Amino acid sequence: MQNQENIERLQTIVQSLLDEARKQGATAAEAGLSQENGLSVTARMGEIETIEHHCDQGLGITVYFGKRKGSASTTDLSPDAIKETVRAACSIALYTSEDEFAGLPDKDLLATEFPDLDLNHPWELTADEAIALTIECEAAALSFHPDITNSEGASVNTHQGTRVMGNSLGFLQGCLSTRHSLSCSVVAQHGDSMQRDNWYSVARQAKDLEAVAAIGKKAAERTIRRLDARRLSTRQCPVLYCAEIASGLLGSLVGAISGGNLYRKSTFLLDALDTQIFPDFIHIFEQPLLKGALGSSAYDGEGVATQTRDIVREGYLRGYVLSTYSARKLGLQSTGNAGGVHNLTITPGVHDFQAMLKQLNTGLLVTELMGQGVNMVNGNYSRGAAGFWVENGEIQYPVEEITIAGNLKDMFKNIVAVGDDVDYRGNIRTGSILIERMSIAGE
Repeated sequence: MQNQENIERLQTIVQSLLDEARKQGATAAEAGLSQENGLSVTARMGEIETIEHHCDQGLGITVYFGKRKGSASTTDLSPDAIKETVRAACSIALYTSEDEFAGLPDKDLLATEFPDLDLNHPWELTADEAIALTIECEAAALSFHPDITNSEGASVNTHQGTRVMGNSLGFLQGCLSTRHSLSCSVVAQHGDSMQRDNWYSVARQAKDLEAVAAIGKKAAERTIRRLDARRLSTRQCPVLYCAEIASGLLGSLVGAISGGNLYRKSTFLLDALDTQIFPDFIHIFEQPLLKGALGSSAYDGEGVATQTRDIVREGYLRGYVLSTYSARKLGLQSTGNAGGVHNLTITPGVHDFQAMLKQLNTGLLVTELMGQGVNMVNGNYSRGAAGFWVENGEIQYPVEEITIAGNLKDMFKNIVAVGDDVDYRGNIRTGSILIERMSIAGE
């Protein structure tokens, strides 16, 4: 009840912003308000490093005078500050050039149904309890192996956010959501070899987090197995992206089919709609209405209704990722993706991770990527990498200081398999992905 009362209070503030914009002559307006609170605790080497209580708020408004647009924001929610913020946005709009594609979404695209997506599960965690969790997590890592010699710390974070948005078309909605996480990062040394690695768990509900000690042990295990890494000679071979890294491949796909890159003609997938860009077994789709998932929402950042839809079906590109503005620039309709995708999912195959290693047979398992070497215009891909060399389906030794390269068009088409080891810790859900062949630059 208290949460609902707070949402109603914030909705009143947002409505007052919209009313003030109309009084000041705006022909249309949209506004958003957020309040966030939480607790963050970090421990290192058994001692507390930081304890932070978060409590933030902010509002923003965008006004339109015909096709002229202006925006302003503030953290002050007082009536005088609201008037001044609207006045600032209106003043900016008067000096901007007209843009024929600017404006609010089409009213018939706005969300009208708001199912309970089970996103709000506060964690009533005291600072002392959080301290105990971080120390337990790090202790599990430090005691895992004698070669674990140092720690970058363990952290626990709780977060609850309230967001309300509205526009002058009559849309006015608010939602509550939580997000909690626990992480650990340690350092190992054996002779002259020194490595670090980490592990983390994130969930809407605290009870869905991995066990505290298990997170620490996994961080330590991942660190130990990287010791005494070698370099590879330059070669071409199959490459298996582990699940937590594979999400980046789908992230590149999203970037390539996003409206901004499409209307600027700065993407390697320009005019690729309804063409085959993956093998025919690949199915990639959005699931915005999944209960309790990290990317769930009934509407996007403009209030447009989200929908479960295919992006890639049987290997063919069936949809773009568009906001209202980018859709209008392209002569299309918003796909409900202002602010990004929602639980983008690639249908997993039937093989677990060990079976994926067997299918890789001899090649490179990638567990870490470095750098930003993705050219969205032509699809060229070159990233620093670390991982493991695999022979006959068995990990042989860790590798580092190598570069993997290819072209995303070829990489997409040459996907051989997707594992069932799905990583659910983000907005992109995928298992490990096996690519038939890539170039490895090493010694």
